[in-house]
Amino acid sequence: MIPTAPVHPLKEVWLRPRRVFRELARQPVGVVDYLLAAAQGIGNYLMLYQSQVSESHLSVSDIVGNSLRIGPIAGVVGVFIFSLIYGRLGARIGGNSTRNQVFHVLAYGGAPVAATLILWGLALLLIGDAALVVAPGADVDGFVWIILRVQFAANLLLLFWSVVLQVMGFSEILGLTVRKAIGLWVMGQLLGVLAAFFLAILVAILLPGVVPGPP
Repeated sequence: MIPTAPVHPLKEVWLRPRRVFRELARQPVGVVDYLLAAAQGIGNYLMLYQSQVSESHLSVSDIVGNSLRIGPIAGVVGVFIFSLIYGRLGARIGGNSTRNQVFHVLAYGGAPVAATLILWGLALLLIGDAALVVAPGADVDGFVWIILRVQFAANLLLLFWSVVLQVMGFSEILGLTVRKAIGLWVMGQLLGVLAAFFLAILVAILLPGVVPGPP
């Protein structure tokens, strides 16, 4: 019998997600899961900021500082909350997955979002502060405009690929067709957005000033 080649999750999840999630299904949540979740939180914070950069007057140091303080916590908490949501939804439709398996899908499936940090680093090296304080569609120098556009498009592509990986992961661990896995992913995201909205309201009431108001 030919021995099975070892699985390298971080490398193979990009193109062979089903194999990776089958392998991870037998493993507990580990340090890499949490690091990926934290990196996703930083990446999501920066992408969210970029979409609202025209409404903000924060300095680059403030943006980076906030992303490093808020992003990791938000990323880990977000993956934990979504693992609860998807675990419950999966059970409702007859799936038989553990919370660890769902956490793996969300953490490793979000590897492309974590990879956006590399793009942010490259953009900062190439165009400096403009990477964070200039909107992608702004009227700026041609080189800066190109870098901003390329980075923005690459971020969207990686975000889309993350969705694909997570859908394939849910299909694998729950035994669903891809179409049903897509529906599950969409429903979970909607519930997650509602949960985040009410959580933000609660934090704003209990801890005034923590959640920023409109500019």
